[in-house]
Amino acid sequence: MDNNNNNNDIIKNDDNNNYEDICYMCRRPESQAGRLLKMAGSFCVCADCMQKTFNLMNAGDIPGFPMDSNKNNPLGANPFGFNLGFIGDIPKSQRLKKKPAPEEARQNGEEPENVLDFRRLPPPHKIKESLDEYVIGQEKAKKVISVAVYNHYKRVTKDASGDIEIGKSNMLMIGPTGCGKTYLVQTLARILNVPLAITDATSLTEAGYIGDDVESVLSKLLMAADNDVERAETGIVFIDEIDKIAKKKNTTSRDVSGESVQQGLLRILEGAEVQVPVGATSKNAMVPMTTMNTRNILFICGGAFPELDKIIKKRLLTGSGIGFNSVLSDKYDEEDVLSHVNNEDLREFGMIPEFIGRLPVIYTLTGLDRDMLVKIMSEPKNAILKQYQKLLALDDVDLLFDDDALEAIAEKALAKETGARGLRSIIEEFMLDIMYEIPKDRSIGRVTITRDYIESKGGPRIELHGAVPVIPPMSEGASN
Repeated sequence: MDNNNNNNDIIKNDDNNNYEDICYMCRRPESQAGRLLKMAGSFCVCADCMQKTFNLMNAGDIPGFPMDSNKNNPLGANPFGFNLGFIGDIPKSQRLKKKPAPEEARQNGEEPENVLDFRRLPPPHKIKESLDEYVIGQEKAKKVISVAVYNHYKRVTKDASGDIEIGKSNMLMIGPTGCGKTYLVQTLARILNVPLAITDATSLTEAGYIGDDVESVLSKLLMAADNDVERAETGIVFIDEIDKIAKKKNTTSRDVSGESVQQGLLRILEGAEVQVPVGATSKNAMVPMTTMNTRNILFICGGAFPELDKIIKKRLLTGSGIGFNSVLSDKYDEEDVLSHVNNEDLREFGMIPEFIGRLPVIYTLTGLDRDMLVKIMSEPKNAILKQYQKLLALDDVDLLFDDDALEAIAEKALAKETGARGLRSIIEEFMLDIMYEIPKDRSIGRVTITRDYIESKGGPRIELHGAVPVIPPMSEGASN
């Protein structure tokens, strides 16, 4: 093995003070195994493994032991035959960060930044204002998530400790694909400056089967926190595609990726001490383990829940028929049916009651219409159109979009039925020729995207520096 290829993955000597040592035999960190015996080449062994080794040596189960009557060791000074200098190189991804010593920090006059300090925790309206800068629409969802996150992190702070124990505010968000569920959680974690782990429920299976165990979601959170257990225990876990682990209907085989996964997540969602592999998503003998407490971890589950609207509408139209008290069958056709969801609808969809009960905050996101897609392209801080404008500004070229062009892009995205995800692919398609041709001619000063160009009926308007705008003929790539 070439050690040079792993230089970036191995802990250097000057970093050893920030990470815990690990017993090479049992792979336990020093915080769990106790004080380690350090040998040559950063090779560390805990007292338990050292005692087991001595017991094997005395029993004669190790070749070369016990020594012969002349006190000669057939294997020499290193009876194990190991290269101790090599085994000490444990990857950084499998090393836990040491817990800071409060006394030492106070002596040095250092006060660590604590994002969970109640005085620094932004109130709900400030959280929503920050979300408004990046997320368009979804006003009800942003309001609900701001209050739920604020209440959750209030209970994590020391100010909330007392005789009354505050419950967790785990959330379940329901909305069609491309409506911004993942982006909303990513923006929230960035605002609060907490570690975030995003995982798909489709990869989770019951322990013992091919796939990821439920503990893998915590392993990803630990990686996001740079293997800092204390910081990871106050992070956010977003489990996407949660509707894919609904109970399978009319099946005679064991449901290892459905109801079994829901049951496996119950203990983690509620709050428990969980054994988590460090630097890997599966448990094996060569991966160190650590204990994480999930009591203060905020879990957010999201899913599209296809055909849930039919279940809701069926319940709402139970009293439909003829008469004064009847409900018209088309009463809910024009409104957002998902906003009427309740626990009974989710049970009928295939979610077990125990799982739903651990997600007390349930809210829905609406599908995106044409006007919302137009705003998504241009209004947020990191809008995709602003990104292209910045790229062309580096070439001293102004990029403009007609209102009709933005509407044409939004209409194409709606036709694809992929929500906001379809915007980038559409914009990438017609911007390819522009990004390729612009650097050829330094006299170009402005490019205006028109609806005809989006619909492949014409070209963009190009203005030279100090010249009259012209409309060039379409290139071969644009016509295709």
